[in-house]
Amino acid sequence: MTVSIHDLLWLYLFTINGIAFVTMGMDKRKAKKGKWRVPERVLFTQAAFGGSIGALAGMYCFRHKTRHKKFVVGMPAILVVQIAIVLIVFFGNMK
Repeated sequence: MTVSIHDLLWLYLFTINGIAFVTMGMDKRKAKKGKWRVPERVLFTQAAFGGSIGALAGMYCFRHKTRHKKFVVGMPAILVVQIAIVLIVFFGNMK
């Protein structure tokens, strides 16, 4: 059985979005308990590396970071940039 690059890409995206979603939930739980928190740069890094949909879903599912302008604006901005990159890569060279 051969695994294509597309299969690996989908697996990666599924995994990074799952990780970003779970990380948001863990950070929310830790915030409620007053424990050590996940650094914001980790949350943004996960989003920037393809987990923006999972991070956004986690934000609103767990009601976490939804009052922070940096997240309310930043996470969708990362997603928009990622969508733009995909559109440019797939449709940019069409004539």
